[in-house]
Amino acid sequence: MQKYSIRELRREFGLTARTLRHYEEKGLVSPIRQGVTRYFSERDRVRLSLTVRGRRLGFSLDEIREIIDLYNPLTPNDQSQILLLCSKIEKYRSLLISKINDISDTLMLMNDVEKNALETLERIKHSD
Repeated sequence: MQKYSIRELRREFGLTARTLRHYEEKGLVSPIRQGVTRYFSERDRVRLSLTVRGRRLGFSLDEIREIIDLYNPLTPNDQSQILLLCSKIEKYRSLLISKINDISDTLMLMNDVEKNALETLERIKHSD
């Protein structure tokens, strides 16, 4: 059985030891303890990879654990897991599109305010 230390996984995924311990507390990984040392299995490494990817997509740790825990290697094409994943992706896609629209609107407003401010400066300069 392949074992990984905290140091190895920290380097691979760019995480802190504290983050790994937090993921352990949340039930995302279950390292084996030998004395005070934690060793992570290949299963933990895969779950950690999925967790990091899920965080980048904006999922909460609870949502990530819910999705990951549905996975059963004996039934890799489980429809309930796939449907849950798709519904979560759709939810976050809508949220991201909304944020993109908000940012676009804010940038347009900033451009208008800046344009008006520069025009005001020009008028002030020419009135002196």
